[in-house]
Amino acid sequence: MARHRMARPSLSLFFPAWNEEDYVERAVTRAIAVLSRLSDDWEVIIVNDASTDRTKQVAEDLMRRHPQVRLVNHAVNLKLGGAMKTGFTHSTKDIVVYSDMDLPFDLDELERALHLLEYLEADMICAFRFDRTSEGPRRIVYSYVYNTLIRGLFGVQIKDVNFSFKVMHRRVLEGIELKSEGSFIDAELVVKAIKRGFRVFQMGVDYFPRTRGVSTLASPAVIAKMVRELVGLYADVQNPQAPTHPVRKAIR
Repeated sequence: MARHRMARPSLSLFFPAWNEEDYVERAVTRAIAVLSRLSDDWEVIIVNDASTDRTKQVAEDLMRRHPQVRLVNHAVNLKLGGAMKTGFTHSTKDIVVYSDMDLPFDLDELERALHLLEYLEADMICAFRFDRTSEGPRRIVYSYVYNTLIRGLFGVQIKDVNFSFKVMHRRVLEGIELKSEGSFIDAELVVKAIKRGFRVFQMGVDYFPRTRGVSTLASPAVIAKMVRELVGLYADVQNPQAPTHPVRKAIR
């Protein structure tokens, strides 16, 4: 029997944002162009993590101009983990996409990720960077050590666990509970999904480092927090239980 191609998926794409005034309009404009081509039912969510620049004002202007754009504001800075959990919680569509605001990959790659999600009957697609040499030697070393550590400790074959291009069915979010408050949340998300039996596949993409603003992901404070959360959440991530407060599809 011939297999019918699935209907165009409903899509939520969210951007964690802390002091990203230089990137907000570019990222959201690009997201609107791509999502409107791939879906008839989509939304863009900006999670403003208590920014002190004009991120909120720019986002509010975009929201006024585009009804599919939503803004969620944090009163206090909750770091990457808190912003991502907010993004997941406020996403209302069947497929959820997460990206950094500086667009470190071409959003057109989303079409390929959606194709792989269907073709491989996958639950999640995680992207990895083909070439990271433009980041400089220190960040390359940090990334190599961290990815090697995650693979060794949890027995998963993920090449680039912290890269911010992940595409997943809502059922993944309903089947796990995320606890990290910092940048360890990417590893927690992927490892828990695998441990809970979800089908996770990888795809490579070209990488474009940020050209505006300053990334804090390789700062000593961020790295120290990742290590603390790795130690504190190790048992929970290694043997994740059914969530007590699962993400549900919002009724709008």
